[in-house]
Amino acid sequence: MLEVVSLPTQRVALVIQYLGTHFHGWQRQAQHRTVQEEIENAIRQILGHSVTLHGAGRTDSGVHAAAQVAHFDATGRIPAHKWAAVINTHLPEDVLVRASTGVEPRWHARFSANYRRYRYTIYTDKRPNLFLKPFCWHYYHAPVDENLIQAAMKPLLGKHHLAAFHRANSARQHSWVEVQAAECQREGAFVHIEIQADGFLYGMVRLLVGMLIQVGTGERSLSNFYDIWKSERREEVKYAAPAHGLCLLRVGYPDFPFPPEVWYDNQPKLVIGHPGVS
Repeated sequence: MLEVVSLPTQRVALVIQYLGTHFHGWQRQAQHRTVQEEIENAIRQILGHSVTLHGAGRTDSGVHAAAQVAHFDATGRIPAHKWAAVINTHLPEDVLVRASTGVEPRWHARFSANYRRYRYTIYTDKRPNLFLKPFCWHYYHAPVDENLIQAAMKPLLGKHHLAAFHRANSARQHSWVEVQAAECQREGAFVHIEIQADGFLYGMVRLLVGMLIQVGTGERSLSNFYDIWKSERREEVKYAAPAHGLCLLRVGYPDFPFPPEVWYDNQPKLVIGHPGVS
C-alpha cells in the first residue's frame, strides 16, 4: 500500500509593483483586466489549481503601485523566497513581484497592516513631456503654491469623518479615517503630495487632491476647504484628480517581513534638471 505524503502548506507574502495604466484596478472584476487576476492566473499556472490572493488595499483603475503587499496560501515544495522569481516568469511587463517570503498563518496582508501611504505627483511646467505623462498630472493652468496646500492638509491629521472625500458605490459602511501624515513638497517643476492613513476611502485621494489644487491656485480659500470637509459637504467636491498621477507608495506593518530596501520608497521622484551649456 502506497503511503500518501501530504505536502506542506505555507503562507507566502509578496511585494508587488504595477503600472496601472492598462489595469482596471487591483480587485478581480468580470470582463476587466485587473492586477489580482493577472497574479492569481500566474499562480494557477504554476500550481495547477486556483488560489485567492489577498491584497493590502484596492487601487482604482489607472492607479500605480510601487509596493503593494499581498499574500496567498500554497501547498507545494517551492520555497517561499523563490516564489517571486517563479511568478514573474508568468506575468506581463506591466506587473512584477519584487520579493516574496514566508509568513505566519495568522499574518494577513490587509488586516495586519497599520498604514498605507500614497503619493500624488503634479507636473507644473507649461511644456509637455511625453515621458512624464503616464505618471503625473500635467497642471499648468495656474501657479500652484505648495505652501497653501501644506497649510490645507495640516488640519487633516488625526481621526476624522471624511465623507466629503468618499465616492459613491463604496462597500465601506463609514467614513472614519485616521490620517497619520500629510505632506506637500515642491522639487523644481514637480509638486509631490503624500498622505498616510490607517486606511483610505473609495476615491479619497483623488477627490482630495482635486480640491487641494484649487487651494494651491487660490481658487478656493483655506477656510472654505476646511469648512467643506469638516461639515461633510460631499456635493461641493466635484472634481477628482486624474488617476495616473497617483501611486500606492507603500504599506506598513508592525513587524514587516521584508527589509526596507524592498518596500519603503520604490517610486523614484521625478526630477527635471537644467544643465548648463558648455
